[in-house]
Amino acid sequence: MKIGFICPNIPGHINPMTALARHLQARNHEVVFLYSPSAHGLPCVPGDKNDDMNATRPEMSKLEGAGAIEFYCGVAAKETEVIFKSLPKMVNTTGVEALILDPVQFFVELAAIKLGMPYLTVPAALYLDYSGYAPLCIYDWPHETTPEALVRNQEGVVKFTGFTHTEGIKAYAREAGLNIDWDFPSGVFSKLACITQVPKEFDFENPLLPPQFHHTGPFHDGKGRPKVDFPWDRLTGEPLIYASMGTLMNGRADVFRTIVAGVAKHKGTQLVLSIGDQLDPKQIGPVPGNAIIVNQTPQLELLKRTSVCITHAGLNTVLESLAQGVPQVAIPITFDQPGVAARIAAKKTGVTIPFEKLTPERLSTLLGEVLNNGVYRENARKFQDAIARTNGLSMAADLVEQALGVGKENAPSTGCTKTKERDRILQPQARSLPLPEVVRVA
Repeated sequence: MKIGFICPNIPGHINPMTALARHLQARNHEVVFLYSPSAHGLPCVPGDKNDDMNATRPEMSKLEGAGAIEFYCGVAAKETEVIFKSLPKMVNTTGVEALILDPVQFFVELAAIKLGMPYLTVPAALYLDYSGYAPLCIYDWPHETTPEALVRNQEGVVKFTGFTHTEGIKAYAREAGLNIDWDFPSGVFSKLACITQVPKEFDFENPLLPPQFHHTGPFHDGKGRPKVDFPWDRLTGEPLIYASMGTLMNGRADVFRTIVAGVAKHKGTQLVLSIGDQLDPKQIGPVPGNAIIVNQTPQLELLKRTSVCITHAGLNTVLESLAQGVPQVAIPITFDQPGVAARIAAKKTGVTIPFEKLTPERLSTLLGEVLNNGVYRENARKFQDAIARTNGLSMAADLVEQALGVGKENAPSTGCTKTKERDRILQPQARSLPLPEVVRVA
């Protein structure tokens, strides 16, 4: 089968998606990345969509919290509107027979629905759970199921969904004859399969996830990423603290200076700090003599030598850390990072601090806790074992083939228990949470 991928053209999404695509390609499927100027050597078609996501990265990299979310959603919505106009021609030209869609390209599913094409929902980031049973990933709330918590969760969903669509997107749905519940965007998610790279063991319990929802494991294969030169000879053999704030939200020199100052309080350790492409290492200022400050690192290789990973709690970095049994100190900034950090805290694979409370002293204290309390590394190693056993890439490829009716035919879980639990869990004190369907208007 020829499968087209649509996802934001930024590393945190391209990296895992290309790993999945390579796995499908190895099974003799054709793959192509639509609206992407590059895809780590895989076939790609730039199309007519402007690369607004990368064009706005310098501005976005300095934002945080709700401001960053609103900014990103505005950019993503504009890109979706462009895709609406050009996807029919793109499908015709490339001959793709099915689509794998990243749901943070909000409502791009409408174009597939209008074309009558099969599509799968595969988020590269922490998935967007609009059920209200667990907190939406943009919040750092703990997972609680009291009536008050359920109401809080549902109110949080409604607050967020207002950012995810524009009048142009709504007009497209009307013209296509589609009736959408804009407060519950999961209504446009695939009815064939929704696949997350989050291991089930790392996630919050949620019986309201639909039967076609599947946990796998990280989409990492160690291939496809650009080769990065790194001064391996400068590693001293001291306990290694690896720090990265990701590839998107990395435009704040003051944050990196805080990390340097916090780690410097721990004598006998060595810091490797990856600052991304928005800053020059010279902007970070004075650093300890054994610290290594670079724009990019071979992250997967470094994590094999790392004692603690200081991270923005981006899903890919956290899963890569867990795959190597490395505990984390999480500093979530925005997007899905608060939700990932909440899972780190709940599963005790590390500790977390709100971005706005970050100081060298607080970071030093938290780093000392993770370095000196073996429970965090012990828990991280349990996830390392679980990830190795599961082989998330292979499982995800199986699920894609199964959902599209090609390759192996493994019967999926029926999800009957989840369906029966819905009415029992969501009591009248909380606002009713329908599972919306996309309805064609005659």
